[in-house]
Amino acid sequence: MSDERIESQWWYNDKTGEVEQGLQSPNRHHIGPFATRDEAAHALDRIAANNERADAED
Repeated sequence: MSDERIESQWWYNDKTGEVEQGLQSPNRHHIGPFATRDEAAHALDRIAANNERADAED
């Protein structure tokens, strides 16, 4: 992924709970990338839904 593309993506920082555009924090705290700020803001909801779906398949 090019630097320009990375900087245009949105990330959820699981340490601070903040949404960031581009890589502003250490990678170990990032969830993403996401295309929009809103998608990044709901990262934990998406993870929970994916986990529930996976559990239901087991």
